[in-house]
Amino acid sequence: MHAWEMEKQLYQSAVPIILEEDEQEWDLVEEAGQVEDEKIKLLWGSFVPGSGAPERVIIAGVQAIENRGYIVRNYQEVIREGLEALQNNDMVRLHKLTSKLYHCMNTAIKDESSTYWSHKQYTNWEEYSNDVSFSQPYEIDVFTKDFEDKILAGWRAQLIGGALGTAIEGYTTDNLRKTFGDITDYIRKPNTLNDDITFELAFLKAHMEKGDDISSLDIAHEWIGLIPSGWSAEEVALRNIRYGIYPPESGKFNNPYCEWIGAQMRGAICGMVAPGNPKEAARLAWIDGEISHYNNGIIGEIFNAILVSLSFAKNNIREIVKETINMIPQKSEYYSVVKFALDQCMNSSNWEEAWRPCEKKFEKYNWIHSYPNAAAEIVALWFGNGDFDETLHIIAMEGVDVDCNAAQIMTAIGIIVGEKNISEKWTKPFDDNIVTYVRTMENIDINDLTSWTVTSCRNVLEAKK
Repeated sequence: MHAWEMEKQLYQSAVPIILEEDEQEWDLVEEAGQVEDEKIKLLWGSFVPGSGAPERVIIAGVQAIENRGYIVRNYQEVIREGLEALQNNDMVRLHKLTSKLYHCMNTAIKDESSTYWSHKQYTNWEEYSNDVSFSQPYEIDVFTKDFEDKILAGWRAQLIGGALGTAIEGYTTDNLRKTFGDITDYIRKPNTLNDDITFELAFLKAHMEKGDDISSLDIAHEWIGLIPSGWSAEEVALRNIRYGIYPPESGKFNNPYCEWIGAQMRGAICGMVAPGNPKEAARLAWIDGEISHYNNGIIGEIFNAILVSLSFAKNNIREIVKETINMIPQKSEYYSVVKFALDQCMNSSNWEEAWRPCEKKFEKYNWIHSYPNAAAEIVALWFGNGDFDETLHIIAMEGVDVDCNAAQIMTAIGIIVGEKNISEKWTKPFDDNIVTYVRTMENIDINDLTSWTVTSCRNVLEAKK
């Protein structure tokens, strides 16, 4: 039956009725308008759930586009008026100005003088893999109890890092120190609610069903089914996918945030299901990353995927960091970022001496951008040097997007040190229940999550026999 026939059948079968005033449902239209008003307000001024840090996502969108080598024209006055309208709760005006500001972003012109364009733009996996010499896969026996224990320790450590970081993300080193001193423990009772694990769960579900044959579209469909909402790049991608714009276009179309941290924050799961195989971890990260990101944003996910993959094969975290960086293409801007951070580490005597030049170098980037956070990861890993507590201490004190950074790097550290070597001060506040806002997965037992991950790894190998 054609669409026109379906609609004709519906139209012809409709029998007129009389609705009373309270049955006419105009209140639903009014409620929808109120929801849209709140969404617009959040773009212009909101506070990060968990930490209360202030953010202005729409203004940060302009910043992000300029970071990518474009000139956004005539936006300053629009922003001034928009902030004024927000303060006055003038929603008619604010809706108009929001449209104007997005138009400014969508009509940005290339800045030929920007150093961004001196680096290669990576648009697909083949381009990336052709420019990199990957380490050969390490032999990891995924059918052992030891492997199960490593996966459990990785998930446990990720939750710890996310919980610590969620309470303090969005602040500078100086302001964190002024408020809390040296952070060496949770600053409040921890919980598992954050958006980091959300997208990893969607990936894992798709990987369990598809294995090596997983596609970006498989994961994107899980996003739409499982995830009610996102923020910045992920919210744009969800909107795009919902209206039939599929990867890789979903990550690029009208998406100013496509090189922010959203892909980088979910690379760990790709490394966990490709243990000891950095090339496969990178391939999976590209497949996942292009749903919501582009170029350097995807490379950020690859970085963390390789880092975690290597943690199953090696114990020296500094060697792992170096090997990971060697699998980032040197023609990319992302490589220049991680290489700069590594150089600071190798020429500094402590974490803060290495971090301060990074803080200055990347000051034009939003604290949610992948670059300052990649630098923070490297500094924390280098000077934490495999020590669980010290790595957490450093990543916390560096500020920026702490939960995303801590969750990713602590997955690698947890895999290396094992659950028995994680202090009770980190594990005792938790039980085994993980609370999420993922549809059908609102409560997950960490042992079940571990089992799903292990099974997914084993299924891939069984399928190859």
